[in-house]
Amino acid sequence: MTIPIVLGIATHHFEIGLALCFGAFWCSPSDVSGKLMHKQVGILFSAILVVIISFIGGYLNISNYVLFPILGILTFGIAFISIYGFRASLISFSGLLALILSFAHTSENLEVYQYALLIGIGGLWYLLLSTLWFKLNPKAQTEEELNKIFLLTADFLDTRRQLIGEQPDRDSLQTQLMTLQSELTEHHGTLREILILSRKSSGKSNYQSRRLLVFIQLIEILETAVANPVNYDKMDELFEKHPEFKTDFQKLISEFSNQLRAIAENINKSKLFPPNKVLSDAFKELENDILIFKKEDHTEDYERYLMLQNLLDYQKKQFEKIKKIKWLLGRPKLVSDDYIKNDKLKRFIDSQDYNPKLILRNFSFRSTIFKHSLRLAVAVMLGYGVGLTFDFQNPYWIILTVIVIMRPSYGLTKTRSKDRIIGTLIGAAIASSLVFSINDPYIYGALGVLSLVVAFSMIQKNYKASATFITLSVIFIYAILQPDVLTVIQFRVIDTLIGATISYMAMRWLWPAWSFMEIGDNITDCLKANTAFFKSISSYYQKKGQVPTSLKVNRKEAFLQTSNLSSAFQRMAQEPASKQNHIDDIYELVGINHSFLSSLASLSTYIQNHETSEASEDFIAISEKINSNLDKVCEQLKRINFETSTHNDTTFTPEPFNFPINRMTNDAISRTDSVRSHKEAHLIWEQLYWLYSLSEKMLKLTAKFKEE
Repeated sequence: MTIPIVLGIATHHFEIGLALCFGAFWCSPSDVSGKLMHKQVGILFSAILVVIISFIGGYLNISNYVLFPILGILTFGIAFISIYGFRASLISFSGLLALILSFAHTSENLEVYQYALLIGIGGLWYLLLSTLWFKLNPKAQTEEELNKIFLLTADFLDTRRQLIGEQPDRDSLQTQLMTLQSELTEHHGTLREILILSRKSSGKSNYQSRRLLVFIQLIEILETAVANPVNYDKMDELFEKHPEFKTDFQKLISEFSNQLRAIAENINKSKLFPPNKVLSDAFKELENDILIFKKEDHTEDYERYLMLQNLLDYQKKQFEKIKKIKWLLGRPKLVSDDYIKNDKLKRFIDSQDYNPKLILRNFSFRSTIFKHSLRLAVAVMLGYGVGLTFDFQNPYWIILTVIVIMRPSYGLTKTRSKDRIIGTLIGAAIASSLVFSINDPYIYGALGVLSLVVAFSMIQKNYKASATFITLSVIFIYAILQPDVLTVIQFRVIDTLIGATISYMAMRWLWPAWSFMEIGDNITDCLKANTAFFKSISSYYQKKGQVPTSLKVNRKEAFLQTSNLSSAFQRMAQEPASKQNHIDDIYELVGINHSFLSSLASLSTYIQNHETSEASEDFIAISEKINSNLDKVCEQLKRINFETSTHNDTTFTPEPFNFPINRMTNDAISRTDSVRSHKEAHLIWEQLYWLYSLSEKMLKLTAKFKEE
């Protein structure tokens, strides 16, 4: 009698511990970087959701005729929570995990309500641990995000370095730059929220203020790196005739990149920062080569000399920003002028809309999340039906594969399906060989836990490797419980193959959300943001004075929308060729918008860091012409449907406009001997001409489409 009682008590305690662990595990996805209150609310909502789902899931041992519609409705409802943003999508994922795994666990010693409450207690326990860890180490997430931004900025600079001079793979490098810029913009948003919202809630902290100022310098480094004060054709021609300049500039930018990486590695050890002497020597060498070039006194080369001087000025600004970062990380005592007022900072934060009306606005087939939720619900019901029909050992493995793999975008779903299958096959092969050579449950347990830890640490970086270690973990755990582990491996592989196949087929044929359906909106949003940025720059150039906060806010929005457009195009490029409608025209529009932002960054950087002359009537007239072109492009984009629109047979003829670039540059040079004025005239008029040309290109490109 004693042994059964002891085993019963042990089993009871095991189930309690398992429920607590499940609760903590299911709430962990929403614990992402951000303001502490946002993390706490996210984890709390996850806990509430998994309690409700676990309670409902405990009573799903019912007739299949009733089970399938309930399973579909629950899946749709939980997935639909994602309309409220990124953190909500993680809460949704926790709910889906709780729903699927409620099929896997049936408690023999706990009532359903007891099991659900223990799940909730596990979630609250995780909330407590997360809050406690944040209080003990409040700087951790700031340092982690800052480190990532340093390294990504270094990679961005290094890629820009490779673009100097004629390159056979310039398109590939430009694509790489777009990807890096998108990643940087995403991390900028996360760190901006951490620093600004934490500062607003806790008051002025010397640490937070220093990190905020470092962050601002990194944003400006990106803007200056994006800025391109000349077009590549002129730069290639110059560097071909004078390769020493190409070498000098590449050497300088490479050192910038190396110094940013060194700072990231020793972010709290300012004494280990690389000295400025290497950069100073590189500047001296470059300035000496430019001086020799000037002394040659070739009249036809004066424009090239001005171009080199402007390029040099941009690099000097980068050097100043890196020096300021080193100074700020050296823990200086800040004075009142160094602090930034909270009323200005709050304009840089975009708050998430949690209005319940958002549910009604997204309850249609025009919403990507609505279609994804419906598609996921059907795929889950189909997967579970297949598992029951063929009497698989663990049919919930199929639907678990479905919810892990399926994403709103086709490209990501396809990639994750492939990675999941390959990872599962590799994991099964490794597990099979280990199971044949090892027959010790303690070793299985240790390997299972270790594999699970490795799997979760790699899930964001390498999904294929993560799938491999998840498979190893599952097999080792089942090897403890079941002697016939080879059967477990067999069903694990089969279930994964079925789940991945269902996910791909559902994404391909069930209410697909192809990118060309929405990319017109992405182009319009990007163009509107660039237009607002240009208007801010034009206004500031005319009025002078202190740099307005609105200009910096518009700059942030322009970078954000350009990154969103790049991401949308990358998703489109991953889709089937038959669904890439007008991809050449769209690619050209994406490239033009990136070039437009690059030119705007050049203007913005120059006028903020140099004393400029009074804006001429020609400047105002040309600015108005560019704005007029951009407004017309926006109007034409509204009428284009990339799904059904076709090209016109007639050729678009733009309105005649005489751009006086040569006259304005020559007039500015003839009026004064000041090199500073010459550099301003060269850069301003070059960029205005470039912006005007790009606006004309967009106008011509969008006019090719027939009106719907």
